[in-house]
Amino acid sequence: MVELAQVVVDVPTMQTNRPYTYQVPVLLEQQLQVGTRVVVPFGNGHRQVQGFVVGFTDGTDYQGKLKPIQAVMDLQPVVNRELLELSKWLADQTYSFWIACLYTMLPNLLKGKAHRIVRVVDELAEQDYYDLFAGRDFRDYADFENQPEAIARLLKLKRAGKVRFDYQVENRAKAKTITGIRPRLDFEALEDARTSLHPNAHAQNRLLSYLQSIIGRTVVQKQAEQQTGISAATINQGVKKGWLEKVPVEVYRTPQADDRLPDDRHLEAPLQLNADQQRAVDAIGAQVRSRQATTFLLQGVTGSGKTEVYLQAIAQALAEGRTALMLVPEISLTPQIVNRFRRRFGSQVAVLHSGLANGEQYDEWRRIERGEAKVVVGARSAVFAPLKQLGLIILDEEHEASYKQDEAPRYHAREVAKWRGRYHGAPVVLGSATPSLESRARALKGRYQFLRLPHRVNRQPLPPIQVVDMRPEIKRRGESNFSLPLLTALNDRLSRGEQSILMLNRRGFSSFMMCRDCGTVLKCPNCDISLTLHMDTRTMKCHYCGHEEPIPQVCPHCRSRHIRYYGTGTEKVQAELEQLLPQARIIRMDVDTTRRKGMHEKLLRQFGDHQADVLLGTQMIAKGLDFPNVTLVGVLNADTGLGLPDFRASERTFDLLSQVSGRAGRADKAGQVIIQTFNPDHYAIQDAQHHDYDRFFYQEMSLRRQASYPPYYYTVRLMASHPEEQEAARAMAEIKTLLEQRLAPQTIVLGPTPRAIARMKRRYYYQIVIKYKQDPALHKTLQEIMQKTQSKGFKDVQVSIDPDPQYFM
Repeated sequence: MVELAQVVVDVPTMQTNRPYTYQVPVLLEQQLQVGTRVVVPFGNGHRQVQGFVVGFTDGTDYQGKLKPIQAVMDLQPVVNRELLELSKWLADQTYSFWIACLYTMLPNLLKGKAHRIVRVVDELAEQDYYDLFAGRDFRDYADFENQPEAIARLLKLKRAGKVRFDYQVENRAKAKTITGIRPRLDFEALEDARTSLHPNAHAQNRLLSYLQSIIGRTVVQKQAEQQTGISAATINQGVKKGWLEKVPVEVYRTPQADDRLPDDRHLEAPLQLNADQQRAVDAIGAQVRSRQATTFLLQGVTGSGKTEVYLQAIAQALAEGRTALMLVPEISLTPQIVNRFRRRFGSQVAVLHSGLANGEQYDEWRRIERGEAKVVVGARSAVFAPLKQLGLIILDEEHEASYKQDEAPRYHAREVAKWRGRYHGAPVVLGSATPSLESRARALKGRYQFLRLPHRVNRQPLPPIQVVDMRPEIKRRGESNFSLPLLTALNDRLSRGEQSILMLNRRGFSSFMMCRDCGTVLKCPNCDISLTLHMDTRTMKCHYCGHEEPIPQVCPHCRSRHIRYYGTGTEKVQAELEQLLPQARIIRMDVDTTRRKGMHEKLLRQFGDHQADVLLGTQMIAKGLDFPNVTLVGVLNADTGLGLPDFRASERTFDLLSQVSGRAGRADKAGQVIIQTFNPDHYAIQDAQHHDYDRFFYQEMSLRRQASYPPYYYTVRLMASHPEEQEAARAMAEIKTLLEQRLAPQTIVLGPTPRAIARMKRRYYYQIVIKYKQDPALHKTLQEIMQKTQSKGFKDVQVSIDPDPQYFM
């Protein structure tokens, strides 16, 4: 019976969310594996598309002639069975294309048709060596992918461990290589060479014997020298005599790490735990050992030693022969966290985040997939790391909105982590000083197991927080980003040789440019948003679509020269601080200064080495950083998030203020925090000042209950966009009618309304928000909407469905 493969094709329409059936070439029957990529014909023409094999079948209802698989792109699955199941669940839960979910799980290098090679790693039969490899130790896989007979032979060799399949960076100059050696002669020719040797040439004799043992292979030269005691000089003599040749051998690119880290033989010992930490480690460890997919909420004040709890819980998972996954919300957190993990677990640690080069990302993914790395540390997308035997998953700073992806598939890393926890029987730990209201409510209801770390490990109290009302400050001293108390405190730290962190949650020089004669604000031509002034590049930039234009000298509307820049940004703050405190050494850390690869690590290392007195940055510096000499934290404007039209605005402000306050006084020196605000009486600022999470939680929960928002209701946002505003509005009105016909009467449907930023990237956006507690018809209705919006009646209309949105802006 002919073997048939089920293939999900790379054609993003809902009709292709089900697999298509293709005929497996006879020579590859029983050889292809689920998770392998293939090239298949699609549609009526000669179009060929990529796809993933997701299953096999013996029969089909299709009456026509089945098309055969045209080419096999991989000798091994790029997605294992667990991630294949996860991708299908993800597509269903996030209303996304199955193919998009599959590609989301892969490193960038595997998302296109990357350069692929087959490399000989063990001695081959002469026929295979010359037929398939033409006497070389690697071949370009593109030479084989349309030849089922060759692929069948290669698959057998791979199963026998004779060849290896790799993906490489297209630009070979970027591949990291070291020197390897390989024999140029066969066994008999090397034996003939031995007869011409002088009787005392013992080293060369040993070299010839070694070369005879590695025929058909390439070995790293340093490894050969260590194993045999043969010197580099003897190897060079062998090269001159034509016995062997030197060749470049690709090695793993390791993401940048602190070169002061110990090697695997001198790793740091675990720290002594206090009673609260020990209770947390014991509770988590018990679930690791019993393979229970329990979800823990670990709420610990900043500096309470949550990271040490994570490290010791991970050690218990490793001791059980299992692996561990640690997620952090920001790339800027990874350098310090990774270095701490490497000091404890050495080369078992792999790093995954979007800041890595494609080659580094692929090499780390490959180490994980091969089982060489047992602990993965990374940002949101690392939740898909191909770890086997997962024993523990941790989300640090679990309240962070960056764990939710804004683009399709719109998944939340917390929900994916819980799915993987259930699959492997692994506990999931959600850690935070300020848990999301949803997580805290679930913990109080008993759905999560609640663990607390109420005290700092250094036994120091949380730093006192002074709230400065900027309204009288502006009247007394004029417009400035710095109040007198903050300037005095900065001067004091400078005189004592201590360090300070200043946070302003806005990059650029100023927020917008306005003409004082006609009132024109310079806006982005593509979005309904003002352009931001950036003095370092002398341009006006849109932070939404990337549009850039020169700073105007005159108003584009009335030609007046009376233009002024309003608001403030990190650049402007830096310029003002350099004038006020010329002796201060300042490091600015925002999206602009960290755009280049490796800049996060470089700037944080400089600050940690006391090459600067002040670290000034956006919210990327608010979390996770641990510098013992920082004794002052200043928040320049606590109000930037409070005025946003978003029901989570107060929660985000409280979280941010609590997190950044925790950067002060983490060692033996006492800390101080100064928060500047124009709303000193707002409850989020008042509760942050008193480090009172519980008071904030109950007050905010009361408001959420009154307004029917999470965690009392679930929410879904539907968004339609079109270059013409009336078309976007028409599409959403049609969707609203369908929702009202199908959904339960108690389900709340708000809208359609224009989005807060109604136009972006030359498209107009309208949205509907659904609030519900339980509605059996909702999921099916949303799936139907996804199908309907791909019909001709929705031409050029893009519709997205976002379950559990983090923003409504």
